Amino acid sequence: MFKGLGGLGDMSKMMKAAQDMQQKMSDLQEEMHNMTVEGESGAGLVKAVASVKGELKSLDIDPSIFSGDDKEVVEDLILAAIKDAQAKASERAQAEMSRVTEELGLPKDMKLPF
Repeated sequence: MFKGLGGLGDMSKMMKAAQDMQQKMSDLQEEMHNMTVEGESGAGLVKAVASVKGELKSLDIDPSIFSGDDKEVVEDLILAAIKDAQAKASERAQAEMSRVTEELGLPKDMKLPF
């Protein structure tokens, strides 16, 4: 008589799973603002710290690189450290997203809209 109710139960499970996934992704987005990575250049003379979202948080420059007239070299080292931090942030963000999709039982290579 009410054969369609079984389908409603499955739909309810799917909706719950979608809500769980949305909450986990929202939580992860928030966590990634607090996770940091460090990039460096010049064998550690310049270090850049960025959030996993790619926001530059800090820059540490060894004073010894200011000893000459090599303004371009200093600028290049700073840019290289920032780019290294951003690349590491991107890699870490992908790893975190993959971890969450695996936890949710989704295909590892699934691209989510976040």
